[in-house]
Amino acid sequence: MARSEQTITVRKLETVSALKVAFKVMVELRPQLDLEQFLTLVHDMREEGYRLVGVFDGGALVAVAGYRVLTMLVRGRSFYVDDLVTTATRRGKGYGKLLLEWLQVEGQRLRCTEFHLDSGVQRFAAHGFYFGCGLHISSYHFAKAL
Repeated sequence: MARSEQTITVRKLETVSALKVAFKVMVELRPQLDLEQFLTLVHDMREEGYRLVGVFDGGALVAVAGYRVLTMLVRGRSFYVDDLVTTATRRGKGYGKLLLEWLQVEGQRLRCTEFHLDSGVQRFAAHGFYFGCGLHISSYHFAKAL
């Protein structure tokens, strides 16, 4: 089925009803969350600057990203992508690339000088996608449960 470029839009997801729709896509990336946890976490994260945006094709939400601006000594003002996922049935159709491009433009609009995201070491397909979009591995990220 062909898609018309006019039917594809990128929109910020700000209302509770929009978040509920976003959860249906986000849960593919974050399966450990239920809807109530998701809504509570997003509410708390918004106080730290977290925002959600989605790609819609013909009214259907097909990709979601969560992002924030961080200021750090090592990076200055940077744009950080917490979450980025295209629903499994729509991958490979350009939605992720469109969303990644939108995020980079948004980072520039917000006067950020760097763009960052972390990706789990097991997500090989995502890594190939990020490399193909011009991103590179700039550091190791270390973690430990507390």
